[in-house]
Amino acid sequence: MAGGRGSSSLLASAGEVIRFSFQALSANRLRTFLTALGLVIGNAAVILVVTISLTGRDYILEQIQRIGSNLIYASYEAGNNPNAGDVVADYVKIADMDAVRQILGARVAAVTGVMTAQDRMRVNGREQDVQILGSDENYAVVRNLQLLSGRFLDPSDTQLRQRVALLTDKLARRLYGSQSLAVGQTMKIFGLQFTVVGTFKERTETYGLSEIRGDMVLIPITVLKNFVPVERIDPMYVKAHSAAEVPEVTHMLRTIIESRHRPGAKYNVQNLAAIVEAAENVSVILTVVLMLVSSIALLISGIGIMNIMLVTVTERTREIGVRMAVGASRRAVLAQFLSEAVLISVLGGMLGIGLGLAVPLGVRYFVPEARIPVSALSALIAFLVSVIVGLVFGILPANRAARLSPTEALRYE
Repeated sequence: MAGGRGSSSLLASAGEVIRFSFQALSANRLRTFLTALGLVIGNAAVILVVTISLTGRDYILEQIQRIGSNLIYASYEAGNNPNAGDVVADYVKIADMDAVRQILGARVAAVTGVMTAQDRMRVNGREQDVQILGSDENYAVVRNLQLLSGRFLDPSDTQLRQRVALLTDKLARRLYGSQSLAVGQTMKIFGLQFTVVGTFKERTETYGLSEIRGDMVLIPITVLKNFVPVERIDPMYVKAHSAAEVPEVTHMLRTIIESRHRPGAKYNVQNLAAIVEAAENVSVILTVVLMLVSSIALLISGIGIMNIMLVTVTERTREIGVRMAVGASRRAVLAQFLSEAVLISVLGGMLGIGLGLAVPLGVRYFVPEARIPVSALSALIAFLVSVIVGLVFGILPANRAARLSPTEALRYE
């Protein structure tokens, strides 16, 4: 029973302190708001910084995933034998691609390869070199290509060595005026007639970092093989079912290729996992740096709270003396002024959190397709920081108020 009465008394005392603090802050609302404004800006900045960082990270990762976060590529790198015949034999070939398909089987989503050459064509009345790329029906899936008109290559095109071609959207417009008009047209490649069966583009722009160029023709790899002096697949692409399987498939792919060639040959077998990890690391570093910058606003606002509370203690010296004279303890005075500092900090922090969350939520409301992540953790951290700022920067003014002599305080004018 005694313990229950003690806890009730404590709660009543805490409630009274908070009530008095609200009354004191309400007496000068403008000053209270201006004092809390730093925390409003600081907390809003923290949440917006985290939101911007997460949005940027998600955008980068999405672009990488569109290219293929579960994509593995392999190509010949170097050999230690200067004999030209050995070097040619070391190149990755169609037989290697078929072997990878057979060995890995259902463990991978798709396997394809790329072979490149060039041919002279008349484009817009001028002769120019155009890249000819050879691949198969799996290329569109592995490279995540977007079909604009017509169709992609199919298995029969590769098996029967059909003279069909697909054009990039840029080349189709330059040759025939539009993608749709290009389908069904015939064009000469290596002196032979090819039928255009479709047009395409990269679903995600790689800005020239892939084998796909603006002016490019795609034909079956089994056809292009007859028009190149040396058979060389560069690169071979393997698409794993998921990003989690990429490390294991990468190791298996390297083992298969190396086992099919002489020991001195070296092959570059890579995936995009390193790029994904680098993007995530950059995002974390950027978030930390920007949060440190935005924390300066919180530090400045904390100093502002301390200064205003010191001024408040001076202004209310006589009030403090009266309270002590009628029985208020130094601890009660300390709690009173400390609670005022914390209330200013928390109120400003909550307004800042509301403002920081309102921006991304508002964008998501008005632009539903915009995927802007909102971090609940950043809001929680901002709130905790607000409480800490109030406690840390409020302790000095509160301690000064508690140390005032009642006699001197009553005589203060």
